[in-house]
Order: sequence, then structure tokens, then C-alpha cells
Amino acid sequence: MVRYIIRRLLLAVLSLFAISILVFLLLDFAPGDPTSQIPLTVPAEIREAIRESLGFNEPVHVRYTNWAQQMVINEPIHLFEQATNSCIGDCENRDRIISWSSRSPAMDTVYQRMPQTLWVLGLGLVFGFLLAVPIGTLQAYKQYSAFDNVGTIVTLLGYSVPVFVIGPLLIWAFSVKLGWLPTFYTTTHDVQWTSWSSIWFQIKQLLMPVTVLTLFNAAAFGRFTRGSVLENLNEGYVRTARSKGLGERVVVGRHVLRNSMIPVVTLLALQIPGIFGGAIITENIFRINGLGQLLLVSIGQSDIPMVQSLVFIFAVLVVVFNIIADVLYGILDPRIRYD
Repeated sequence: MVRYIIRRLLLAVLSLFAISILVFLLLDFAPGDPTSQIPLTVPAEIREAIRESLGFNEPVHVRYTNWAQQMVINEPIHLFEQATNSCIGDCENRDRIISWSSRSPAMDTVYQRMPQTLWVLGLGLVFGFLLAVPIGTLQAYKQYSAFDNVGTIVTLLGYSVPVFVIGPLLIWAFSVKLGWLPTFYTTTHDVQWTSWSSIWFQIKQLLMPVTVLTLFNAAAFGRFTRGSVLENLNEGYVRTARSKGLGERVVVGRHVLRNSMIPVVTLLALQIPGIFGGAIITENIFRINGLGQLLLVSIGQSDIPMVQSLVFIFAVLVVVFNIIADVLYGILDPRIRYD
């Protein structure tokens, strides 16, 4: 297992190196420059000075080298310094990735937006998974029953009805008509864990966006869980376990469910990076200033450094969680060996 993880980490480094080159070149060749958002009345010599100060006039290989150093070395060091309240080397003059639109470090904006994304999209993923696994397992165990048929209909509706339909319907029902919940998410709200009113306000503004994402994720995980459990219920080891006199709870819970989790874990590993960038529609419907909304705004503003940073972060998350999924395979299924 250890040798396999080391091999995967080495391959991951090579993969991320290739991805970084691809991401940088594709976006670097896209139209736009640091002065694209500046009024046309600004003199040409000032525009040229801005391009020069941001390194836009450097050759492409120099720009890539600078960006890679800032992304892989400088930004992690700066994050560590902030977390530990320390200073490593020349922390005052360290080069960082500068956003073209805000003229401030791009990763500082990412760090500010991340809590909103984790609050809303993370809870939607966790609740969706916790809801889907028992329901999907029970559907498979009671195949073609009334419970299975109702669950299948709800799953299909949750998976096929777009978020931009469910979201406005919830806003219309619970905010406009009933007035129970806030219409939009208040990003500036600082949760005071010692104040019940502050906690209750946070819960109320989380209810609708988390519900939307929970329904979607539960539908996706539920379909995979039901199909995987159905496949394993007909395997020989299940008949052997039953012939030994094991109870149904033990057979399903200890044997069937454990092996059935392998494709579900695969989907979960691929979905986790998606919570940072894949729910752009949800973040825009409920006015959540998360990373998905930041990516969309940055694209509209031709903020190439911000887009490059976000896309590379999403790529790192995909690679890391794929490695985690591969390691979990061996834990969930002892038949899988890596050496």
C-alpha cells in the first residue's frame, strides 16, 4: 500500500505539472490583458506601465515560471505564515499572484470566499450522502416495492429537475409568500456561536441552498447505491453468508453494503472537488459569494490570473481525491491488492 501511494503521488506531481502548463497556456492565449477593465480615457503610457508592472510583457516561459513559483511555493508559504502568525524569509516583498480586476493578491480573495463555499456546498454534499446511502440500500433490498418505486421517482425528479428551477421555486414559496426564510445568503454575517439568534439566522439562510444541493446529491448517490447494492445482493458470497445462518442485518450491513460502497466512494471523490466550482448556478441564485461565483465573475472580467489560480486549485483537488478514493478501495474491499 505504501509503495502504491508513493507511485501515485509521483504520478500526481507529473500530472499536475502537465495540467499547470496546459491551464496557463490556454488562459494566457485568451483575449484580454491587465488593462482591459481600465477606462479608455487612461493614457497609453500608463496602460503600458501597468502591463510592465504586472509582468504581462515578459516572454510566455518567464510568465509561466513566475506564476508556477508563486502558485506552488510563495502562496503556500504565505498561507502557512498567516496560520502560524510567523514570517519566513522576506515575507514583506514576496511575489504573489495579483488579480487584474482587484489589483490585490488573488489567493487572498480565494481564502475569503472559501468559508461560504464550505458552509453551503459542503453541507449539501454531506447531507446528500448520508441521506442517499440508507435509502438506496433499502430500495435495493426491497426491489420493486412501493418504497422502491416512490424512491425511484423522487430520485429521478431530484436528478433531472435543474437547480435553476428548484431554487427560484423555494425562494418564491418560503421567502416571498411565507416570509419564513431570507431571500438571499448574507455573506457578511459573522456567526456568533454564543448567540442563539446569530446561529438561528445562519441556519435559516442555509436551509434553501443546502436543501437544493442535498436533493441533487442524494439523487445522484442514491442511484449509484441502489444499483451497486442490487448487483452485490446476487453475488455468491451473500448466499454463503446466509447459508451460515447470519442475520439479514449482518449480511447487508457488514458484507453487501461494504462492497457496494466502492462505486459510491468513486462518485464521492469526484464530487468533492465539484463543491468548490461545480455549483455556480446555486451560488448565483442565492447570491452566495463562493468560489464558483468568483470563477464566473473572473471569467466575465477577463481576470486571467484569478481564473488560472482557481482552475489549478480545482485540478489539485481532483487529483488528490482520486488518490484518496483509490486508497479507500483497499479498505472497503480486502480483495483489492496494490502490491
